[in-house]
Amino acid sequence: MPGRTDSFVWVAVFALLLALAIPWFLWDVSTVVVGLPVWLWWHIGWMVLAAAVFAVFTQRGWGVWMGGWSA
Repeated sequence: MPGRTDSFVWVAVFALLLALAIPWFLWDVSTVVVGLPVWLWWHIGWMVLAAAVFAVFTQRGWGVWMGGWSA
C-alpha cells in the first residue's frame, strides 16, 4: 500500500498536469509549426505526458487514497 509521501507526490504531479493543461501563455502566439498552431502542439504533447503519467500511476500509485494512511 502506498504511503503518505506517495500521496503527496501524486497530488503534486496531478496538480502540475492540471496547471499545464491550458497553455494561457500561448493564446496570443500565432506561430505555425508543420501546419499546426503551436498551442495545438502543446496540447498534443500534454496529452502524451498525461497518458504516460496515468500509465505510471496505474502501476505504482493505484489505490493511494483508498483505506486511509498508516500511522
